[in-house]
Amino acid sequence: MNSKFKKVATQGLLEQNPVFRLALGMCPSLAITTLASNAIGMGAAVIVVLFFSNLFISLLRNIIPSKVRIPAYIIIIATFVTIVQMSIYKWFPDLYDKLGVFIPLIVVNCLIFARAEAFAGKEPVGLSMIDALSMGVGYTLAIFILASIREILGNGTWFGMNPFGEGFPKMASMTISIGGFIGLGLCMALFSFVYKKIGDSIKAKKLNEKKAPKEA
Repeated sequence: MNSKFKKVATQGLLEQNPVFRLALGMCPSLAITTLASNAIGMGAAVIVVLFFSNLFISLLRNIIPSKVRIPAYIIIIATFVTIVQMSIYKWFPDLYDKLGVFIPLIVVNCLIFARAEAFAGKEPVGLSMIDALSMGVGYTLAIFILASIREILGNGTWFGMNPFGEGFPKMASMTISIGGFIGLGLCMALFSFVYKKIGDSIKAKKLNEKKAPKEA
């Protein structure tokens, strides 16, 4: 696995996590993360749209004129959002009702358009698909963590189950917007702390590897 492929495959999970590092797609990240099941549904929809939009934009990157690339990207993204919206409406009506307007709003999700403009419009198909999966999974993981925290603290449940018993103290504020902002802020702070610790550990390891031959 070459270094560029490896970097693209992992950057969405940690280094460039869309929610906790780049702060992209904040509107749905705060609005739909009251339940873990909502986060899984939205994450899956974003992954599908991101994957196929990256694929087609990369395939057509040398055909689409530079002057009309933005309208072209929006048309491609909107096409796949419509397909996903109709599929959810057909096979997952309960999820469709819960996500509501945030499904069609994927068209203007900053994450989708950012990857089209910054990556898929410039890179080959293979890397663009890997980038889409990396960013999509990173986005899904982030909103799933946030939604799990809010559902557990706010409702005392997780995926509708009640694993903590009826006596579990609930924080009603976590089910409303202020709880979303507090949860997001704490998650971003913790994520940055962990990311820094991992980065420092990797740097220390490389430094020790460089010193070892000299000492030998």
